[in-house]
Amino acid sequence: MKYCVVLLVVLLGSGIFAFGQVGDSSSPKVGLVLSGGGAKGLAHIGALKVIEEAGVKIDYIGGTSMGAIVGALYAAGYTATELDSIFRTTDFTNLIDDNLPRSAKTFYEKEDSERYAVTLPFSKFKISVPSAYSGGQNVYNELVKLLYPVKNITDFDKLPIPFLCIATDVENGEEVILKEGYLPQAVMASGALPSLFEPVKADDRLLIDGGVVNNYPIEKVKNMGADVIIGVDVQHGLRDREGLISATEILLQINNYRTVNDMVEKSEQTDVYIKPEIDKFSVIDFNLAARIIESGAVAAKKSYGDLRRLAKMQGDVKGQVPVIKPVEKLTIDHLTVTGSANYPRGYVKGKLRLGKDGETTFSKLEQGVGNLAATRNFKTIHYKLKDSGGEQELILDLTENPVKTFVRIGAHYDDLYKTAAILNVTRKQLLTRDDVASFDFIIGDNVRYNFQYYVDKGSYWSFGLNSRFNDFRKEIDFDLIRGNYEVPSGINLGTINLDVSDFTNRVYVETVLREEFAYRMGVEHKLLKYSTRTLGQLGEDEVRADRRTSDGKTYFENSNFYSVFGKLTLDTYDDAYFPSKGLYFDGDFHFYLLSSDFNDNFKEFSVAKARMGGAVPISKYLSLNIETEGGFKLGTSDVTSFDFILGGFGTDLINNNIPFFGYDFISLPGNSFVKAYGRLDYEFWPKNHLMFTANFSNVDDDIFRTGEWFTLPDYSGYGIGYGWESFLGPLQVHYSWSPEGKTNNFFFSLGYWF
Repeated sequence: MKYCVVLLVVLLGSGIFAFGQVGDSSSPKVGLVLSGGGAKGLAHIGALKVIEEAGVKIDYIGGTSMGAIVGALYAAGYTATELDSIFRTTDFTNLIDDNLPRSAKTFYEKEDSERYAVTLPFSKFKISVPSAYSGGQNVYNELVKLLYPVKNITDFDKLPIPFLCIATDVENGEEVILKEGYLPQAVMASGALPSLFEPVKADDRLLIDGGVVNNYPIEKVKNMGADVIIGVDVQHGLRDREGLISATEILLQINNYRTVNDMVEKSEQTDVYIKPEIDKFSVIDFNLAARIIESGAVAAKKSYGDLRRLAKMQGDVKGQVPVIKPVEKLTIDHLTVTGSANYPRGYVKGKLRLGKDGETTFSKLEQGVGNLAATRNFKTIHYKLKDSGGEQELILDLTENPVKTFVRIGAHYDDLYKTAAILNVTRKQLLTRDDVASFDFIIGDNVRYNFQYYVDKGSYWSFGLNSRFNDFRKEIDFDLIRGNYEVPSGINLGTINLDVSDFTNRVYVETVLREEFAYRMGVEHKLLKYSTRTLGQLGEDEVRADRRTSDGKTYFENSNFYSVFGKLTLDTYDDAYFPSKGLYFDGDFHFYLLSSDFNDNFKEFSVAKARMGGAVPISKYLSLNIETEGGFKLGTSDVTSFDFILGGFGTDLINNNIPFFGYDFISLPGNSFVKAYGRLDYEFWPKNHLMFTANFSNVDDDIFRTGEWFTLPDYSGYGIGYGWESFLGPLQVHYSWSPEGKTNNFFFSLGYWF
């Protein structure tokens, strides 16, 4: 009797007793259950590596949320090692944030994304918040690409390993078992965590994360035919208040009230229960992928003996073997568009950039989908790739964004405009289905506004109009404008406070090619005022009466100017503030025809300027940005109000004010200039930059006529700075100096320039 008891204890401890309850089959069917858990679900990959190493063959897989993503990829044919490689190199921040490359945005959309910190829907005179942090577009794109080799399998039982996942019907809270359909869509639905991702529409049902109803679907895997269950549980128990650090964690805590109790019974039903130590990780710690994957391997090794015994019961067949590889090239023979009532098929196809021959790549397809997403005209963009009659069809299912009005806000500080806050109202489809109207109101030390109306026709001629008011004040050397004002004898002036006021109105037409190249031409009216209060103490006999006004200001310029202009722009920079690759060209030509002529010196003249450059990566974290810039005035007019003035730092300086390190704003004047600029950018930590800048220039009157533009530079400046890509926009701090001028300046900027 004692020997029987000892034998029973040994059998129970080894797990053979449990495996023996599989029935008459000598080769038990093994089911794998993978729970949800956000980033902690990466531990599934480490566990799978050990399961493969032990030689266990998986016959069925069921998963929820992150468990569904890992499970679907494994069921499709990827090995654990391949999954490890894929997930370790994935930029999860970019995927979750739905960051779109600048190349996917039109010039108008680029300006929008680089001006406002927050965008909120506005409907029925109420400001709301988005239904989710992310639309999940980048995640969906990646799933379509990775699961492309099994795109034609709509019955998940016919995958290399039969598979199912769990979702929740958001309307009634019912559990939805997903065993057929389009695999990327099913997996996306299972992982659509509320508040983080938009719900997924599938078969007229609106689905969210399956973890809400069943985060460990052991009973579903048993129903598939599994005799033995291996479970990897990455759920955590209830957290204390110190662990509830985000809205996502709080939502999971609420859901865990039920799942913690459920897992008591479900863990007992699991034959090989693997519980990684993941309490120290959160559901959004995707940046700790390597450590989380390793935690799964460590936990699985504790059950290695049970796994080896199970493999022997299966006959020691090998586990998963490589079946599929990610595909890059593809051909699209047909395009079907559904769900778009207000945007024609031609508009959609144009944004997708599908060529006539249909040959493309996943990278190009993803960029085309990004072009559509960047318009904000669509709430979700889901697509399917499937074979039909020997040809490949792209089925694009669009859900239009019902919100056409948005409120946008931002804040900024710099050394020229000082403190400013921007409030924007944007309305789409104001007059036509292709138009956008936008109004910026900027308050702070300098009140400004900017109104834009644009009809987007893409590569066809588009129409736009713009009205802008800009104003700033700056203490400058009086010698800069001495030619516009004669100081009476006996008056000694060093610096004055200059007020600059610019009111500009434009009407133009524009054509755009591939969101990277644009040509614009139009007509412009500009009311330009230069004034100061510094001269207010001078007597009436010392100041020309026509320059003095009732507000106590003395004017150097107060004229309306009328011109025609042309503008050519190429922009493939990957970032407006910290470019690491791409090309840039911006050329502008203005022909000034008429003026109200405040100074009685107007004659027709032209101003031409251009800026060109490129950015190249030297290594993974080090890049070089080199640019050259120049401009000149044509004509014999004595008007100096449109001369070039170098100095300062910024990306949104108006008219012909040109940034130049080493000198303060409005320091180096002339009607022509050339400038060379270079910057080394070292991203020593994600979104943190250390920069070294050097620039050189010649600036004076008529340097192209005298040949001085081709001589050694008269002016140079250097800077060392720090930049941070914050949620408000870029923060930049630069210390700059000039060796020949023996001057130095600190430049500080926080937030997007506007």
